[in-house]
Formats: sequence, C-alpha cells, structure tokens
Amino acid sequence: MKHLKYLALGATMALAFAAQPASATTTIALLVKNLGNGFFDAADKGAEQAAKDLGDVKIIYTGPTHATPEGQIDIINQLVAQKVNAIAVSANDADALVPALKKAMERGVTVISFDSGVSKDGRQMNLLASATDLIGDQCLKMASDLLNGQKGDVAILSATSTATNQNAWIDVMKKDVGKFPNVNLTSVVYGDDKQDKSYTEAKGLIDSNPNLKVIIAPTTVGIAAAAQYVEDNKLVGKVLVTGLGLPSEMINHVKSGAAPQFALWNPIDLGYAATTIAYNLATGKEKATAGGELSMGKLGKVKLDDDLSGPMAPPFVFDAKNIDEFSKVY
Repeated sequence: MKHLKYLALGATMALAFAAQPASATTTIALLVKNLGNGFFDAADKGAEQAAKDLGDVKIIYTGPTHATPEGQIDIINQLVAQKVNAIAVSANDADALVPALKKAMERGVTVISFDSGVSKDGRQMNLLASATDLIGDQCLKMASDLLNGQKGDVAILSATSTATNQNAWIDVMKKDVGKFPNVNLTSVVYGDDKQDKSYTEAKGLIDSNPNLKVIIAPTTVGIAAAAQYVEDNKLVGKVLVTGLGLPSEMINHVKSGAAPQFALWNPIDLGYAATTIAYNLATGKEKATAGGELSMGKLGKVKLDDDLSGPMAPPFVFDAKNIDEFSKVY
C-alpha cells in the first residue's frame, strides 16, 4: 500500500495518482481542513492503520494550505476527476461544500464527513468526534473548575467563523452556561486556525478585558497559541487557558500552568473510524440508515440519528497527571 501526501495539487496530484496501477484497491481520500495541522496529521495515522487492517486500501491525505471552503472545493473536484472511491471530509463550511460533494456522489463516490460536518444533502453520514452537548459542557466545566469556585469572565477563541463543529459547541456553551453559575461568558473571537492570528486574538481578548480569567479555545491551533501568549507575557495564574488540544502540543503549557487542563478525543481513533466507515459504505458492506449502526472496526459501532450523524466517543480530559503518557501518543 502506498501512502500519498498531497502537499500540492493540480499536475502533481494527477501524475501521482495516474502512476498507480489499476487494481481492486479501494482509494479513500481523507480531506482535512488544512495541511500542517497536528490534529489532522494524527487522524491520518489512524487512517493508515485502518487501511492496513482492512487490506488493499489506499489513503490520500489531502487538504488546502489555508482553512477555506474554496480550497476544499477545488480538491473535491480533482479527487472526483481521479475517480477515488470515497471521500471523508472535515468541512471548513457545512453548506459551501454540498454542491461539489453532491456531484461526487452522483458519480459514485462515497462521501462521509467527520470532525466538522457537512449538511445532510452533501454526505451519506457524519461522524462526530464526540457528542456536541458533551463537548460544549465539558469546555464550560473545565473553565468553571479553573475559576476555582470564584465567578469570573470567560471568553472563547474559536477557529473560523464558519467551522461547523466550532459553532455547534459554542451554541451549546451559550445555551448551557447557566449550569455553571460562576462562568460569565463575554465574547467570541476567531483565529481562523492560524497560529499568528490566534495569538493576536488572544492578546486582544486580554487587553480589552482586564477582568478576563479564562480563555476557552475549542481548537488545537487556538489553544496552543493562547497558552503561548499567556506564557510570553507572564500572565500565568492571572489568565488561564482551556479547551480542545493535542497532548503533544500542550504538554509544556500544562507544565507551565498556562493551561492546567484541556480535553480532546483521540484523533488517531477518529481517522481510523472514518476510514473504516467510508470503506464499508464504499464497498457495499454496510448502509447508513437513521437509527442504524455502522462498524468502526476495533472501536465498536456508531449509532446514527435522524440526521445520519453519530458520535465516536466522549471527550477526555488531560492534565498534569496524565499529560506525560498521552503526549507520547499524539
């Protein structure tokens, strides 16, 4: 099995794909929000492991340089032209990708979304990394815990303003904040999943609100950038950071005290599950139906709701007690 990483598209992609001999191999494209993102690099590892377990599966790991729907649409069209069997996509925009993905399905390509979903008309199922309510509430609980019983201002540093999963989690936080009476949600800003912009947005939040106590960043790029800003400006203890992050990227921030705890599901498992589901649907072994279940291989089964969506697993909290162990994994 040959693993192709598409850091450039166009002619390079066409030549690389054309070089593959014709066979019964099932080709699955893992289309992520953007390349160079540690979370999705970890998901790719899981996809490769699933491909080995399934046998005769080729993974194309691809995504735009910047996290834009336009970049993903261009890639979708090229993948369809190359006649891939399946596309598993983490969407930069739930609706913008639908027309291109509908065309893909019309041409026989299996389409699922994972992590950040596509609207129902543009895919056959959507694999949630976790349950939306559980993720939003977990972010609030961690912020509440960091306030240590005191009431305080809490702001959110998100990814892009159109990111499906980010917006769903933020909606839950706004809806459920009353469950955590010491949390006063103040504002939401967007770092576009770019380190430099997220760093600048964290600075803006702190500069504009001297009473800010906690930043929730439900994005692996944003949480690391915000924690770095806190450290760089000797604000550890005055402002704390939590949210969703990669253990390998957050270990130093946990140990510095800038981000005492954060949560995430296992992106390796997410890539594994998405690949397994895409394979079973593409080969006709299973079919996505409301109320039905789909196999995730060694990870068990996911139950689908009426929207043909289902969660892989609940979020997991990392802190000083377990960060050393998990930072070696992903």
